[in-house]
Amino acid sequence: MTELAEGVTHTLGTLDEAGRAALFTEARTANTFAPTPVSDAELAEIWELAKWAPTAANTQPLRVLFVRTDEGRARLAQHMADGNKAKVQAAPAVAVLAVDTRFHQHIPTVFPIRPEMADFYEANEEVRSGTGSFNSALQAGYFILAVRALGLAAGPMAGFDAAGIDGEFFADGPWKSILVVNIGHPGENPWFDRLPRLDPAETLHWA
Repeated sequence: MTELAEGVTHTLGTLDEAGRAALFTEARTANTFAPTPVSDAELAEIWELAKWAPTAANTQPLRVLFVRTDEGRARLAQHMADGNKAKVQAAPAVAVLAVDTRFHQHIPTVFPIRPEMADFYEANEEVRSGTGSFNSALQAGYFILAVRALGLAAGPMAGFDAAGIDGEFFADGPWKSILVVNIGHPGENPWFDRLPRLDPAETLHWA
């Protein structure tokens, strides 16, 4: 049995090099997809991982629409930028990530130690909007990692008519689209050339 270092009460596991490569260093945004289907069970498993992302007061404002039929892809594609239409139509599955603008209604369930926060958010639209925007974006990042963790490729895209998608799929509802993610196995020539990352000297300060 390995002894814990002084002051350490729990140890956390680490990903091996293959795991780090799958999630980060070798992961790429896919631009083409193989015709291999992605099952509903696989899509559900993506969410089973992504739902554990940390959010402020456990508010969990992200919602997901999985589009996996030809009819659904055609409805979605008409609201995508021209350069993204073919990608949506070719992907085996597509996730429309949205923020639930009424997320605070669930606070008594997800944050039962402070149920009164629901009233706080109801009375403060600016704070509510900021919390929803930031935390749904945070969850979206975890969603992409969950896709990768299950051996699938993700193709996140921001080029779309959000109002059009919302009217098409979320009419009269509180969900507002924030990101579209193609999901599947990489197809022919799926990757663009790797683009450079900034040097640590440009991105890190130490105090």
